[in-house]
Parts: sequence; structure tokens; C-alpha cells
Amino acid sequence: MALRNQRIWIYINEVARIGSVRQAAERLNVTPSALLRRIQDVEHDLGAPIFERHSSGVRLTAAGEVLIRWIRSQSADLRRVYSEIEELSGLQRGEIRLACSQAVARGFVLRQVAAFRKKHPNVRFKITVTDHSTAMRQLTAFDIDLVLIFRPLRHPELHPIMSIGQGLVAIMSADHPLAAKDILRLRECAEYETAMPESSFGGREIIENRLAASSAKLSIGVESNSFDLLGDLVAVSNLIAFQIDIGADLWRNDPRYAVRRISDLDRTYGPLVLGQLKGRPLPLAAAKFAEQMARELNDCRSLPTLGDYYPEEEQMPFEGQPTPLP
Repeated sequence: MALRNQRIWIYINEVARIGSVRQAAERLNVTPSALLRRIQDVEHDLGAPIFERHSSGVRLTAAGEVLIRWIRSQSADLRRVYSEIEELSGLQRGEIRLACSQAVARGFVLRQVAAFRKKHPNVRFKITVTDHSTAMRQLTAFDIDLVLIFRPLRHPELHPIMSIGQGLVAIMSADHPLAAKDILRLRECAEYETAMPESSFGGREIIENRLAASSAKLSIGVESNSFDLLGDLVAVSNLIAFQIDIGADLWRNDPRYAVRRISDLDRTYGPLVLGQLKGRPLPLAAAKFAEQMARELNDCRSLPTLGDYYPEEEQMPFEGQPTPLP
């Protein structure tokens, strides 16, 4: 549902997102001339242009950037109002928009979504699986309600609801030479070719940082943005992959794989953060889902036994109590 006077904001947001009046008009099922007139009416009221032409379409002016952030903020607030109205008759509808790391998508998030929808079958989910930097851009653009991401950098607009420590584990075929050991050092893993995610993923950043001052160097046999592909390759080769503890359950339960801890001496830990946009109240459905995930995450901590370990200062602290939802 959209309020009548909200329609023009939907129009402007679509033009800003696509960068073309004509293409936006096609998606909105209006004529380009009608859409352009509506935009010109807004520009007249504001006393400033909100779009400027360039070779391949249009882009926001400085005034347009200010307006679009207000529009997206208002749209997010309106979704919360709808949610609160629906609460009067129980949680019957709603949409939850989540961005999460690949490490938690197929295991933890899958279980949480299934459990929530069992109680609230009419609530719809929109889930984006991505890296932590993209997730934060989507959060600050009001495109999502919640993030569940590994090792995010500190961000002034991120409010952590829950932050738990997660250690890395090594994943290999069950008959891999290193599978005979319970705990591995990174330098042992570096003796074999690895199957690694792209450099934007937090787990890889940790490993590369830890080995940077070491004589041991990674030999990357396969690089991919798909953890599923990396896992399948590990099962049929001597490649070694890495995953955070909470994301390794699928492999632990598969006899083709061996999952082994990385020694605490290598300090391969980082924070898994459930968060929302600072200062923005969540819609009812998203708030309920966040509470459910926070309860479950509290039992999933994976902490080092070394007393002198601390995470990097530029990152979110990885150990803390649940933060009340604002």
C-alpha cells in the first residue's frame, strides 16, 4: 500500500535508482512526459533542480541527494507505521529485509527464517547475501532493515544489536593429510593449495593479515565468490577452505569433509554482528526477528582460550552482551 501523496516520492526514488526518466517511467507504468512533469513540479516547489542530465541519463544534484535521503528515510518510517497498525490485529503481515554474509546464509539464517515463518507464515522476507561493505551501503540507503555480517569495520550509523566472537576453521576432504590433526596452525594449511573467497570477505582478510609477517604464504588454487563452489571443490581435492565456526555446520555433518579448528595462537577471530541503522526504529516484524536471532546467536559464541587476544581496534568488538532494541 502507498499513500496517495507518497507516489511522487516513489517516482523520484525510481528515477534516482535507475538513472533514467524513460526507463523509470516504463517500470512505473507511466509516460515519460507525465513523470517529467511531476518531477518539475517538485523542483518548482523546492526552488532547485533535483536531477541533471548527462550522456547516459540523469543523476541527482546536490539538492537531489538531500531530498532522496529524506524520501528513503520517510519510506522506512512509513513501513514501520504500517507494521505498528498491523500489530493491532497481531503480526499477520510485514516484510523483513536482511543482508547477511555467505557464512551464515545456508545454515543459521535458513533455520531462523524457517522458524519465524512457521509462527508467522504471512511475513515476507527479502534476503541479500553479500559482503560486509555492500551490506552497510544497503543499510545506510534504507534498502534493508537488518545486517548479520562478519567482521564489519566500525561505522557511525551501525547500531549493533548483538556481537559475538567467531573463530575460523579449516575445511578439507575427509582423507586430507591434515585431517588426522584436531587443531591446525595456519602455516600448516599454507603448505597446501587453498580454495579462497574474494578478497572482500572478512575471513580471507584475517588469514592474509595473520600471514603477512610470516614466512608462510598462501597458495590460492581456486578463488570464487561462491562458498558452495569452494566447498564442493574441497570434497574432491586436496584444497583447503576456511569458514567461521557458525557457518561450518553443513560440512561438519557431511562425512566427505573434515572440519578442524585453527589454533588460538594464530588469532583467527573476528566479530559476527547483528545490527540495524542507528537511530531508526525497526518495523515490528523486523524487530521480532532480530530478537529471535539475538537469542540464538547468544549460544553460538566461539572465543579464543588465550587471555591476551584482542580484536583489531578498527573493527567492531566481537564480544558483548545483547543490546536492547531502540
